[in-house]
Amino acid sequence: MVLRPVEIGIDEIYIPMKLRKPVDEEKVLSLAESIQESGQKTPIQVRPDAERYVLVSGLHRLEALKLLGEGKVTALVVHARLA
Repeated sequence: MVLRPVEIGIDEIYIPMKLRKPVDEEKVLSLAESIQESGQKTPIQVRPDAERYVLVSGLHRLEALKLLGEGKVTALVVHARLA
């Protein structure tokens, strides 16, 4: 399966408790500067939920985009398989 980047509204993304750790502010600022200069190079990863998307990885990139006032983020939508 090939994952293609899609644009998702930042307000559509839920951050689960296990990922809600204190972010490294210096890393967020550095990423924000890089994104401002060159755009978002690496998509975050989300999985679909009933009403929204759930963040899988990319917390610092997401926080950097919020800091820049962006409304959308480039993401890869991953689908978990149930065993």
